[in-house]
Amino acid sequence: MIQRLNKTPRMSQIVSYNGTVLLSGQVAKDASADVTGQTEQILQQIDELLAQAGCDKSDLLSANIWLSDIRQFPLMNAVWDSWVDPQNPPVRACVESRLARVELSVEIQVTAAARN
Repeated sequence: MIQRLNKTPRMSQIVSYNGTVLLSGQVAKDASADVTGQTEQILQQIDELLAQAGCDKSDLLSANIWLSDIRQFPLMNAVWDSWVDPQNPPVRACVESRLARVELSVEIQVTAAARN
């Protein structure tokens, strides 16, 4: 059974299916923050969404990260490295991309294993 949480007409924030939890791409609510602040906000949002789905960052399977400026990679990584579960790091990709709004510096999307 497909379960969709935090739905809008455009998308769901969380979709759970067949033992997998997918989160929509997360961006900072306060886009005036620098890449460090935006990354911190996003990872907090991810923690909250994973909790709603009944799992946490130790259940991560994969992460996709988009940066508006790849030169900010070390700053984003510093925040990521202090947040990610070092015993259970997911596979990850990070690329430079134009984001939906010019003030956004980072967007992160994760997939996790559901706990049954």
